[in-house]
Amino acid sequence: MFARTALRSTRTISQVGNGAVNVSKRAASTSSGPADAAAAARLNIAAIASTAVAAGSVAWYYHLYGAEVHASTPAEEGLHPTKYPWEHQKMHKTFDHQALRRGFQVYREVCASCHSLSRVPYRALVGTVLTNTEAREMAEENEYPGEPDEQGEIGTRPGKLSDYMIPPYKNEEAARFANNGAFPPDLSLITKARHGGPDYIFALLTGYPEEPPAGAVLAPGMNFNPYFPGTGIAMARVLYDGLVEYEDGTPATTSQMAKDVVEFLNWAAEPEMDDRKRMGVKVLAVTTVLFAMSVWVKKYKWAWIKSRKIVYDPPKETRNNRPNRF
Repeated sequence: MFARTALRSTRTISQVGNGAVNVSKRAASTSSGPADAAAAARLNIAAIASTAVAAGSVAWYYHLYGAEVHASTPAEEGLHPTKYPWEHQKMHKTFDHQALRRGFQVYREVCASCHSLSRVPYRALVGTVLTNTEAREMAEENEYPGEPDEQGEIGTRPGKLSDYMIPPYKNEEAARFANNGAFPPDLSLITKARHGGPDYIFALLTGYPEEPPAGAVLAPGMNFNPYFPGTGIAMARVLYDGLVEYEDGTPATTSQMAKDVVEFLNWAAEPEMDDRKRMGVKVLAVTTVLFAMSVWVKKYKWAWIKSRKIVYDPPKETRNNRPNRF
């Protein structure tokens, strides 16, 4: 029983040099003294301190690096852009598909002459930006290398939905030659490759002043933009009021076009965002139900342990020697 186990004596047997055996007896006791209480207090303090250190480390890491990780650091960037309340960044919101369609129009009419979008196939535009017919007709406007014929000659064929968008230049050298040595980056992942993401792209497109500030020194052919590292950028201002004509009648202001094209570029960097959020809602719903079931099962399985009563049962010899009170 519990009392017999608690009061049982223990023996320690040690070997002495000449073969003699030394036997010592030590009685086990369930009572806790001041030393045990001090040891328990030290363990509690150590546990609390380690938990506080771990929580502080996580908070400090979050403070230094933030919730997002980008390819560049703030020290390498120019003027820090303003934080804008993008609708698609909210947990329960999706992309504005009408804005994506307008942004793709801005890309085709303004950006596509210099910047490629080589990681986006035409089929990705179907159902999100364009209809199936529009995407197929757009793909057929371009020619792609076909299969070799009987003589091994490779001809051309019209584009298909599975093809990727053709870059404006054949190679990097041709791109640099056409842009005075500057290489226009690919825009497929541009919102992920720049610190600040869509905020930086929007600030860059709308941050060109009419005249450079006094004291600004720019190399020949460079344009002043405070949000670009070094403030000197080879790309001139490309967005002006009324530059494009939206099919839905939205006024094509500079800020509106910048917002729409940034929305589209953010979608190009993560086209699976809507599906990911939809799946996240399902996962949260299922895990909530499973958590509730696990709590109920735990209470059911542990009910007999939580409700049991422990009774002290002294040894038999102690009961026999107990004086009679009556």
